Amino acid sequence: MLQTLKNAWNTKEIRSKILFTLLILFLYRIGTVIPVPFVEANNFQATMSGTILEYMNVLSGGSMGTMTLFALGVQPYINASIIIQLLAVVFPKLGEIAKNDKKKMSFITRIVTVILAIVTAIGYYFLLKQAGALTNAATEGDASFLYSVVIIACYVAGASIIMWLAERINERGIGNGISIILFANIVASVPSFVYNLVVMVVDTYSYVDRAWLYALISTVFAVVLIAGLLALIAVVIWFTGSERRIPVQYAKKVVGRKMYGGQSSNLPIKLNMTGVMPIIFASSIVSFVPTIMQVLESAGAYDETSGWAKFADIIGVNGVVYPVLLFLLIIGFTYFYTQITFDPMEVSNNLKRQGGAIPGIRQGRPTADYIKKILGKITLAGALFLGIIAVIPQILGPHVFQHFFEWIIEGAYVGTWLEQIFGLESAYLQSQIAANASGLVSIFSFGGTTLLIVVGVAVETFRELEAQLTMRNYKGFLN
Repeated sequence: MLQTLKNAWNTKEIRSKILFTLLILFLYRIGTVIPVPFVEANNFQATMSGTILEYMNVLSGGSMGTMTLFALGVQPYINASIIIQLLAVVFPKLGEIAKNDKKKMSFITRIVTVILAIVTAIGYYFLLKQAGALTNAATEGDASFLYSVVIIACYVAGASIIMWLAERINERGIGNGISIILFANIVASVPSFVYNLVVMVVDTYSYVDRAWLYALISTVFAVVLIAGLLALIAVVIWFTGSERRIPVQYAKKVVGRKMYGGQSSNLPIKLNMTGVMPIIFASSIVSFVPTIMQVLESAGAYDETSGWAKFADIIGVNGVVYPVLLFLLIIGFTYFYTQITFDPMEVSNNLKRQGGAIPGIRQGRPTADYIKKILGKITLAGALFLGIIAVIPQILGPHVFQHFFEWIIEGAYVGTWLEQIFGLESAYLQSQIAANASGLVSIFSFGGTTLLIVVGVAVETFRELEAQLTMRNYKGFLN
Protein backbone atom coordinates (compact mmCIF):
# COMPACT_ATOMS: atom_id res chain seq x y z
CA MET A 1 0.00 0.00 0.00
CA LEU A 2 2.76 2.43 0.91
CA GLN A 3 4.61 1.48 -2.26
CA THR A 4 1.50 2.31 -4.28
CA LEU A 5 1.28 5.75 -2.70
CA LYS A 6 4.98 6.35 -3.34
CA ASN A 7 4.74 5.34 -7.00
CA ALA A 8 1.57 7.37 -7.48
CA TRP A 9 3.22 10.43 -5.97
CA ASN A 10 6.26 10.01 -8.23
CA THR A 11 4.00 10.03 -11.31
CA LYS A 12 3.32 13.62 -12.33
CA GLU A 13 -0.18 13.05 -13.74
CA ILE A 14 -1.42 11.03 -10.77
CA ARG A 15 0.24 13.41 -8.32
CA SER A 16 -1.69 16.28 -9.89
CA LYS A 17 -4.95 14.36 -9.45
CA ILE A 18 -4.17 13.60 -5.81
CA LEU A 19 -3.29 17.23 -5.06
CA PHE A 20 -6.44 18.43 -6.81
CA THR A 21 -8.56 16.00 -4.76
CA LEU A 22 -6.91 17.17 -1.54
CA LEU A 23 -7.58 20.78 -2.55
CA ILE A 24 -11.26 20.01 -3.10
CA LEU A 25 -11.48 18.27 0.28
CA PHE A 26 -9.77 21.27 1.91
CA LEU A 27 -12.34 23.61 0.35
CA TYR A 28 -15.09 21.29 1.51
CA ARG A 29 -13.83 21.28 5.10
CA ILE A 30 -13.77 25.08 5.02
CA GLY A 31 -17.43 25.03 3.98
CA THR A 32 -18.32 22.87 6.98
CA VAL A 33 -17.34 25.69 9.37
CA ILE A 34 -18.80 28.68 7.47
CA PRO A 35 -21.76 29.96 9.51
CA VAL A 36 -25.16 30.69 7.98
CA PRO A 37 -26.62 34.15 8.66
CA PHE A 38 -29.19 34.45 11.45
CA VAL A 39 -28.44 30.93 12.77
CA GLU A 40 -27.08 30.39 16.28
CA ALA A 41 -26.89 26.62 16.63
CA ASN A 42 -24.31 26.46 19.43
CA ASN A 43 -26.35 24.01 21.51
CA PHE A 44 -28.21 22.39 18.65
CA GLN A 45 -26.02 19.26 18.63
CA ALA A 46 -27.16 18.39 22.15
CA THR A 47 -30.74 18.02 20.89
CA MET A 48 -29.69 15.38 18.34
CA SER A 49 -28.49 12.81 20.88
CA GLY A 50 -30.15 9.44 20.33
CA THR A 51 -31.93 10.52 17.14
CA ILE A 52 -31.36 9.90 13.44
CA LEU A 53 -29.88 13.39 13.19
CA GLU A 54 -26.87 12.22 15.20
CA TYR A 55 -26.06 9.71 12.47
CA MET A 56 -26.68 12.35 9.78
CA ASN A 57 -24.27 14.62 11.62
CA VAL A 58 -21.52 12.01 11.26
CA LEU A 59 -22.14 11.74 7.50
CA SER A 60 -22.03 15.53 7.17
CA GLY A 61 -18.69 15.82 8.92
CA GLY A 62 -20.18 17.53 11.97
CA SER A 63 -21.60 20.47 10.00
CA MET A 64 -25.20 19.52 10.86
CA GLY A 65 -24.44 19.77 14.56
CA THR A 66 -23.54 23.43 14.07
CA MET A 67 -25.88 23.93 11.06
CA THR A 68 -23.18 25.57 8.96
CA LEU A 69 -23.21 26.09 5.18
CA PHE A 70 -22.77 22.38 4.31
CA ALA A 71 -25.29 21.12 6.89
CA LEU A 72 -27.30 19.23 4.24
CA GLY A 73 -24.21 17.21 3.33
CA VAL A 74 -24.22 14.85 0.36
CA GLN A 75 -27.67 13.43 1.11
CA PRO A 76 -29.61 15.47 -1.53
CA TYR A 77 -27.14 14.47 -4.25
CA ILE A 78 -27.15 10.81 -3.20
CA ASN A 79 -30.93 10.63 -2.99
CA ALA A 80 -31.25 12.33 -6.38
CA SER A 81 -28.87 9.79 -7.92
CA ILE A 82 -30.91 6.94 -6.42
CA ILE A 83 -34.17 8.34 -7.77
CA ILE A 84 -32.80 8.93 -11.26
CA GLN A 85 -31.17 5.50 -11.53
CA LEU A 86 -34.32 3.75 -10.34
CA LEU A 87 -36.46 5.75 -12.78
CA ALA A 88 -34.03 4.85 -15.57
CA VAL A 89 -34.88 1.18 -14.97
CA VAL A 90 -38.64 1.82 -14.84
CA PHE A 91 -38.88 4.19 -17.84
CA PRO A 92 -37.13 2.93 -21.00
CA LYS A 93 -36.78 6.42 -22.50
CA LEU A 94 -34.91 7.68 -19.46
CA GLY A 95 -32.82 4.51 -19.48
CA GLU A 96 -31.85 5.22 -23.08
CA ILE A 97 -30.77 8.71 -22.11
CA ALA A 98 -28.69 7.25 -19.28
CA LYS A 99 -26.83 5.02 -21.74
CA ASN A 100 -26.36 7.44 -24.62
CA ASP A 101 -26.29 10.95 -23.14
CA LYS A 102 -24.36 11.14 -19.87
CA LYS A 103 -24.27 14.94 -19.94
CA LYS A 104 -28.06 15.24 -20.08
CA MET A 105 -28.41 12.62 -17.35
CA SER A 106 -26.08 14.61 -15.12
CA PHE A 107 -28.15 17.73 -15.76
CA ILE A 108 -31.35 15.93 -14.71
CA THR A 109 -29.63 14.66 -11.57
CA ARG A 110 -28.55 18.20 -10.68
CA ILE A 111 -32.09 19.51 -11.06
CA VAL A 112 -33.48 16.77 -8.80
CA THR A 113 -30.68 17.46 -6.30
CA VAL A 114 -31.65 21.13 -6.06
CA ILE A 115 -35.33 20.22 -5.60
CA LEU A 116 -34.53 17.78 -2.78
CA ALA A 117 -32.16 20.33 -1.23
CA ILE A 118 -34.95 22.93 -1.16
CA VAL A 119 -37.36 20.53 0.53
CA THR A 120 -34.74 19.41 3.07
CA ALA A 121 -33.61 23.00 3.78
CA ILE A 122 -37.20 24.05 4.51
CA GLY A 123 -37.54 21.18 6.98
CA TYR A 124 -34.26 22.07 8.69
CA TYR A 125 -35.34 25.71 8.95
CA PHE A 126 -38.43 24.71 10.93
CA LEU A 127 -36.26 22.35 12.99
CA LEU A 128 -33.94 25.24 13.90
CA LYS A 129 -36.87 27.50 14.60
CA GLN A 130 -38.42 24.99 16.97
CA ALA A 131 -35.07 24.41 18.72
CA GLY A 132 -34.60 28.16 19.26
CA ALA A 133 -31.42 28.20 17.16
CA LEU A 134 -32.38 31.32 15.16
CA THR A 135 -31.81 34.95 16.03
CA ASN A 136 -34.72 37.09 17.21
CA ALA A 137 -34.72 39.03 13.95
CA ALA A 138 -35.27 35.81 11.98
CA THR A 139 -38.31 34.78 14.00
CA GLU A 140 -39.99 38.05 14.89
CA GLY A 141 -41.31 40.95 12.86
CA ASP A 142 -42.70 41.37 9.37
CA ALA A 143 -39.34 40.62 7.73
CA SER A 144 -39.02 37.14 9.25
CA PHE A 145 -40.11 35.60 5.95
CA LEU A 146 -37.19 37.25 4.14
CA TYR A 147 -34.80 35.96 6.77
CA SER A 148 -36.14 32.45 6.30
CA VAL A 149 -35.60 32.74 2.53
CA VAL A 150 -31.97 33.74 3.13
CA ILE A 151 -31.37 30.79 5.49
CA ILE A 152 -32.99 28.25 3.16
CA ALA A 153 -31.12 29.68 0.15
CA CYS A 154 -27.80 29.32 1.98
CA TYR A 155 -28.40 25.65 2.72
CA VAL A 156 -29.53 24.95 -0.85
CA ALA A 157 -26.43 26.74 -2.15
CA GLY A 158 -24.27 24.64 0.17
CA ALA A 159 -25.77 21.39 -1.17
CA SER A 160 -25.23 22.62 -4.74
CA ILE A 161 -21.59 23.47 -3.99
CA ILE A 162 -21.05 19.99 -2.55
CA MET A 163 -22.49 18.48 -5.74
CA TRP A 164 -20.16 20.64 -7.83
CA LEU A 165 -17.12 19.68 -5.73
CA ALA A 166 -17.93 15.97 -6.07
CA GLU A 167 -18.21 16.29 -9.85
CA ARG A 168 -14.86 18.10 -9.99
CA ILE A 169 -13.23 15.16 -8.16
CA ASN A 170 -14.76 12.82 -10.74
CA GLU A 171 -13.49 14.87 -13.67
CA ARG A 172 -10.07 16.07 -12.57
CA GLY A 173 -9.35 14.13 -9.39
CA ILE A 174 -8.96 10.46 -8.56
CA GLY A 175 -12.69 9.73 -9.01
CA ASN A 176 -15.47 8.54 -6.69
CA GLY A 177 -16.26 12.12 -5.68
CA ILE A 178 -19.23 11.44 -3.41
CA SER A 179 -17.51 8.48 -1.76
CA ILE A 180 -14.35 10.53 -1.16
CA ILE A 181 -16.34 13.35 0.45
CA LEU A 182 -18.23 10.88 2.66
CA PHE A 183 -14.90 9.31 3.60
CA ALA A 184 -13.51 12.71 4.59
CA ASN A 185 -16.62 13.49 6.65
CA ILE A 186 -16.44 10.28 8.65
CA VAL A 187 -12.66 10.43 9.16
CA ALA A 188 -13.03 14.04 10.37
CA SER A 189 -14.73 12.70 13.50
CA VAL A 190 -11.73 10.49 14.43
CA PRO A 191 -9.94 13.16 16.52
CA SER A 192 -13.14 13.77 18.49
CA PHE A 193 -13.54 10.03 19.05
CA VAL A 194 -9.95 9.68 20.29
CA TYR A 195 -10.34 12.69 22.57
CA ASN A 196 -13.57 11.39 24.10
CA LEU A 197 -11.99 7.96 24.56
CA VAL A 198 -9.00 9.44 26.40
CA VAL A 199 -11.26 11.65 28.53
CA MET A 200 -13.40 8.63 29.43
CA VAL A 201 -10.33 6.83 30.74
CA VAL A 202 -8.58 9.79 32.38
CA ASP A 203 -11.70 11.05 34.15
CA THR A 204 -11.87 7.77 36.01
CA TYR A 205 -8.92 8.91 38.16
CA SER A 206 -11.24 11.47 39.75
CA TYR A 207 -12.87 8.70 41.79
CA VAL A 208 -11.67 9.04 45.34
CA ASP A 209 -12.03 5.37 46.22
CA ARG A 210 -9.79 2.88 44.40
CA ALA A 211 -9.27 5.24 41.47
CA TRP A 212 -6.61 3.04 39.93
CA LEU A 213 -9.00 0.09 39.71
CA TYR A 214 -11.73 2.07 37.97
CA ALA A 215 -9.16 3.53 35.59
CA LEU A 216 -7.91 0.04 34.84
CA ILE A 217 -11.46 -1.14 34.08
CA SER A 218 -12.05 1.81 31.71
CA THR A 219 -8.71 1.13 29.99
CA VAL A 220 -9.61 -2.52 29.48
CA PHE A 221 -12.95 -1.54 27.96
CA ALA A 222 -11.21 0.94 25.64
CA VAL A 223 -8.62 -1.64 24.51
CA VAL A 224 -11.34 -4.22 23.84
CA LEU A 225 -13.30 -1.66 21.83
CA ILE A 226 -10.28 -0.71 19.69
CA ALA A 227 -9.30 -4.37 19.21
CA GLY A 228 -12.82 -5.14 18.01
CA LEU A 229 -12.62 -2.23 15.59
CA LEU A 230 -9.31 -3.40 14.14
CA ALA A 231 -10.60 -6.96 13.79
CA LEU A 232 -13.69 -5.71 11.98
CA ILE A 233 -11.54 -3.62 9.64
CA ALA A 234 -9.42 -6.69 8.83
CA VAL A 235 -12.54 -8.74 8.05
CA VAL A 236 -13.92 -6.00 5.79
CA ILE A 237 -10.62 -5.71 3.89
CA TRP A 238 -10.52 -9.48 3.41
CA PHE A 239 -14.11 -9.46 2.23
CA THR A 240 -13.50 -6.60 -0.21
CA GLY A 241 -10.59 -8.46 -1.83
CA SER A 242 -12.28 -11.88 -2.03
CA GLU A 243 -13.31 -13.19 -5.44
CA ARG A 244 -14.53 -16.29 -7.25
CA ARG A 245 -12.32 -17.23 -10.21
CA ILE A 246 -13.96 -19.03 -13.11
CA PRO A 247 -11.38 -20.94 -15.24
CA VAL A 248 -11.21 -19.92 -18.91
CA GLN A 249 -9.39 -21.82 -21.67
CA TYR A 250 -8.38 -19.98 -24.86
CA ALA A 251 -8.23 -21.87 -28.15
CA LYS A 252 -5.07 -21.99 -30.26
CA LYS A 253 -5.03 -20.05 -33.50
CA VAL A 254 -2.44 -19.51 -36.22
CA VAL A 255 -1.66 -15.99 -37.40
CA GLY A 256 0.89 -16.04 -40.19
CA ARG A 257 3.66 -18.38 -39.12
CA LYS A 258 3.02 -18.01 -35.41
CA MET A 259 0.58 -19.77 -33.13
CA TYR A 260 -1.28 -17.79 -30.48
CA GLY A 261 -3.58 -18.78 -27.63
CA GLY A 262 -3.85 -22.09 -25.91
CA GLN A 263 -3.20 -20.65 -22.45
CA SER A 264 -5.43 -20.92 -19.42
CA SER A 265 -6.75 -17.94 -17.51
CA ASN A 266 -9.63 -17.10 -15.20
CA LEU A 267 -12.59 -14.76 -14.97
CA PRO A 268 -12.62 -13.10 -11.51
CA ILE A 269 -16.00 -12.28 -9.94
CA LYS A 270 -15.59 -10.22 -6.80
CA LEU A 271 -17.59 -10.97 -3.69
CA ASN A 272 -18.18 -7.23 -3.30
CA MET A 273 -18.50 -6.14 -6.91
CA THR A 274 -20.54 -3.00 -6.24
CA GLY A 275 -18.23 -1.45 -3.64
CA VAL A 276 -19.75 0.89 -1.07
CA MET A 277 -22.54 2.30 -3.22
CA PRO A 278 -25.27 -0.08 -1.91
CA ILE A 279 -24.35 0.88 1.65
CA ILE A 280 -24.37 4.61 0.90
CA PHE A 281 -27.66 4.44 -0.96
CA ALA A 282 -29.36 2.15 1.57
CA SER A 283 -28.32 4.30 4.54
CA SER A 284 -29.55 7.42 2.74
CA ILE A 285 -32.97 5.92 1.95
CA VAL A 286 -33.49 4.36 5.38
CA SER A 287 -32.55 7.65 7.07
CA PHE A 288 -34.87 9.78 4.95
CA VAL A 289 -38.20 8.96 6.66
CA PRO A 290 -36.87 9.13 10.26
CA THR A 291 -35.32 12.51 9.43
CA ILE A 292 -38.64 13.81 8.11
CA MET A 293 -40.43 12.52 11.23
CA GLN A 294 -37.82 14.20 13.43
CA VAL A 295 -38.34 17.51 11.62
CA LEU A 296 -42.15 17.21 11.90
CA GLU A 297 -41.91 16.42 15.61
CA SER A 298 -39.66 19.43 16.22
CA ALA A 299 -42.05 21.61 14.22
CA GLY A 300 -44.92 20.57 16.48
CA ALA A 301 -46.82 18.60 13.85
CA TYR A 302 -47.62 15.94 16.47
CA ASP A 303 -47.07 15.46 20.18
CA GLU A 304 -45.24 12.71 22.06
CA THR A 305 -48.42 10.82 22.94
CA SER A 306 -49.83 10.53 19.41
CA GLY A 307 -49.66 7.55 17.10
CA TRP A 308 -47.20 9.40 14.88
CA ALA A 309 -44.77 9.62 17.78
CA LYS A 310 -44.93 5.85 18.28
CA PHE A 311 -44.42 5.37 14.54
CA ALA A 312 -41.38 7.66 14.66
CA ASP A 313 -39.92 5.61 17.53
CA ILE A 314 -40.43 2.36 15.61
CA ILE A 315 -38.70 3.57 12.42
CA GLY A 316 -36.10 5.59 14.30
CA VAL A 317 -32.45 4.67 14.63
CA ASN A 318 -33.19 2.83 17.90
CA GLY A 319 -36.38 1.20 16.61
CA VAL A 320 -37.03 -2.28 15.30
CA VAL A 321 -37.77 -1.36 11.69
CA TYR A 322 -34.57 0.62 11.07
CA PRO A 323 -32.03 -2.28 11.11
CA VAL A 324 -34.41 -4.63 9.27
CA LEU A 325 -35.08 -2.08 6.54
CA LEU A 326 -31.38 -1.22 6.29
CA PHE A 327 -30.52 -4.91 5.91
CA LEU A 328 -33.12 -5.47 3.17
CA LEU A 329 -32.20 -2.30 1.28
CA ILE A 330 -28.51 -3.22 1.24
CA ILE A 331 -29.36 -6.60 -0.27
CA GLY A 332 -31.71 -4.99 -2.82
CA PHE A 333 -29.23 -2.30 -3.89
CA THR A 334 -26.42 -4.87 -4.12
CA TYR A 335 -28.42 -6.91 -6.65
CA PHE A 336 -29.54 -3.73 -8.43
CA TYR A 337 -26.01 -2.40 -8.91
CA THR A 338 -24.62 -5.78 -9.84
CA GLN A 339 -27.11 -6.00 -12.71
CA ILE A 340 -26.16 -2.50 -13.84
CA THR A 341 -22.38 -2.92 -13.67
CA PHE A 342 -22.01 -6.54 -14.82
CA ASP A 343 -23.69 -8.06 -17.88
CA PRO A 344 -23.10 -11.84 -18.17
CA MET A 345 -24.18 -11.86 -21.83
CA GLU A 346 -21.65 -9.19 -22.73
CA VAL A 347 -18.90 -11.07 -20.90
CA SER A 348 -19.89 -14.26 -22.74
CA ASN A 349 -19.73 -12.51 -26.11
CA ASN A 350 -16.32 -11.04 -25.30
CA LEU A 351 -14.98 -14.47 -24.40
CA LYS A 352 -16.35 -15.90 -27.62
CA ARG A 353 -14.74 -13.18 -29.75
CA GLN A 354 -11.39 -13.77 -28.05
CA GLY A 355 -11.61 -17.52 -28.50
CA GLY A 356 -12.10 -18.24 -24.82
CA ALA A 357 -14.45 -20.76 -23.24
CA ILE A 358 -15.25 -22.10 -19.80
CA PRO A 359 -14.29 -25.81 -19.67
CA GLY A 360 -17.40 -27.98 -19.98
CA ILE A 361 -19.67 -25.03 -20.92
CA ARG A 362 -20.70 -24.18 -24.49
CA GLN A 363 -20.04 -20.68 -25.78
CA GLY A 364 -22.82 -18.10 -26.10
CA ARG A 365 -26.02 -18.34 -24.09
CA PRO A 366 -24.95 -21.38 -21.96
CA THR A 367 -21.83 -19.47 -20.85
CA ALA A 368 -23.93 -16.42 -19.96
CA ASP A 369 -26.36 -18.56 -17.97
CA TYR A 370 -23.50 -20.26 -16.13
CA ILE A 371 -21.90 -16.92 -15.23
CA LYS A 372 -25.30 -15.55 -14.17
CA LYS A 373 -25.87 -18.53 -11.89
CA ILE A 374 -22.51 -18.08 -10.16
CA LEU A 375 -23.03 -14.34 -10.00
CA GLY A 376 -26.33 -14.81 -8.18
CA LYS A 377 -24.70 -16.92 -5.47
CA ILE A 378 -21.73 -14.56 -5.09
CA THR A 379 -23.99 -11.52 -4.94
CA LEU A 380 -26.18 -13.10 -2.26
CA ALA A 381 -23.15 -13.94 -0.11
CA GLY A 382 -21.73 -10.44 -0.53
CA ALA A 383 -25.06 -8.75 0.16
CA LEU A 384 -25.62 -10.79 3.32
CA PHE A 385 -22.15 -9.92 4.58
CA LEU A 386 -22.68 -6.20 3.95
CA GLY A 387 -26.08 -6.29 5.61
CA ILE A 388 -24.88 -8.17 8.70
CA ILE A 389 -21.90 -5.86 9.26
CA ALA A 390 -24.16 -2.82 8.86
CA VAL A 391 -26.87 -3.89 11.32
CA ILE A 392 -24.71 -5.44 14.06
CA PRO A 393 -23.99 -2.05 15.73
CA GLN A 394 -27.72 -1.26 15.54
CA ILE A 395 -28.60 -4.50 17.31
CA LEU A 396 -25.71 -4.48 19.79
CA GLY A 397 -26.28 -0.94 21.01
CA PRO A 398 -24.98 0.61 24.26
CA HIS A 399 -27.90 -0.82 26.25
CA VAL A 400 -26.93 -4.37 25.23
CA PHE A 401 -23.37 -3.83 26.43
CA GLN A 402 -24.63 -2.29 29.63
CA HIS A 403 -26.87 -5.29 30.38
CA PHE A 404 -23.98 -7.63 29.51
CA PHE A 405 -21.60 -6.04 31.99
CA GLU A 406 -24.32 -5.86 34.61
CA TRP A 407 -24.76 -9.62 34.19
CA ILE A 408 -21.01 -10.12 34.61
CA ILE A 409 -21.04 -8.18 37.87
CA GLU A 410 -24.15 -9.85 39.29
CA GLY A 411 -24.63 -13.21 37.58
CA ALA A 412 -20.96 -14.20 37.38
CA TYR A 413 -20.29 -12.98 40.95
CA VAL A 414 -17.40 -10.80 39.73
CA GLY A 415 -18.65 -7.93 41.90
CA THR A 416 -18.64 -10.15 44.99
CA TRP A 417 -15.12 -11.36 44.19
CA LEU A 418 -13.80 -7.81 43.77
CA GLU A 419 -15.63 -6.73 46.91
CA GLN A 420 -13.94 -9.44 48.97
CA ILE A 421 -10.44 -8.77 47.58
CA PHE A 422 -10.40 -4.96 47.33
CA GLY A 423 -13.12 -4.06 49.78
CA LEU A 424 -15.31 -2.42 47.15
CA GLU A 425 -19.03 -2.00 47.31
CA SER A 426 -20.58 -4.28 44.69
CA ALA A 427 -23.46 -1.93 43.84
CA TYR A 428 -21.15 1.06 43.38
CA LEU A 429 -18.72 -0.99 41.29
CA GLN A 430 -21.55 -2.29 39.16
CA SER A 431 -22.86 1.20 38.45
CA GLN A 432 -19.41 2.54 37.53
CA ILE A 433 -18.57 -0.37 35.25
CA ALA A 434 -21.96 -0.17 33.54
CA ALA A 435 -21.54 3.58 33.06
CA ASN A 436 -18.05 3.12 31.58
CA ALA A 437 -19.21 0.39 29.22
CA SER A 438 -22.20 2.40 28.06
CA GLY A 439 -20.14 5.56 27.68
CA LEU A 440 -17.38 3.92 25.69
CA VAL A 441 -19.84 2.39 23.25
CA SER A 442 -21.85 5.61 23.00
CA ILE A 443 -18.87 7.73 21.99
CA PHE A 444 -17.98 5.16 19.35
CA SER A 445 -19.58 6.94 16.40
CA PHE A 446 -18.28 4.47 13.80
CA GLY A 447 -21.20 2.16 13.20
CA GLY A 448 -21.01 -0.77 10.83
CA THR A 449 -22.29 1.35 7.95
CA THR A 450 -19.74 4.11 8.42
CA LEU A 451 -16.94 1.60 8.90
CA LEU A 452 -17.84 -0.16 5.66
CA ILE A 453 -17.88 3.19 3.87
CA VAL A 454 -14.47 4.19 5.22
CA VAL A 455 -12.75 0.88 4.48
CA GLY A 456 -14.54 0.40 1.14
CA VAL A 457 -13.63 3.87 -0.13
CA ALA A 458 -10.02 3.46 0.99
CA VAL A 459 -9.68 0.11 -0.80
CA GLU A 460 -11.41 1.39 -3.94
CA THR A 461 -9.14 4.44 -4.02
CA PHE A 462 -6.02 2.32 -3.78
CA ARG A 463 -7.36 0.03 -6.51
CA GLU A 464 -7.99 3.04 -8.71
CA LEU A 465 -4.43 4.24 -8.13
CA GLU A 466 -3.14 0.73 -8.79
CA ALA A 467 -5.07 0.56 -12.07
CA GLN A 468 -3.48 3.80 -13.22
CA LEU A 469 -0.04 2.65 -12.12
CA THR A 470 -0.45 -0.68 -13.93
CA MET A 471 -0.58 1.18 -17.24
CA ARG A 472 2.83 2.61 -16.38
CA ASN A 473 4.30 -0.79 -15.39
CA TYR A 474 4.63 -0.06 -11.69
CA LYS A 475 4.49 -2.77 -9.09
CA GLY A 476 2.32 -1.80 -6.17
CA PHE A 477 -0.54 -2.64 -3.87
CA LEU A 478 -2.22 -5.57 -5.62
CA ASN A 479 1.01 -7.21 -6.67
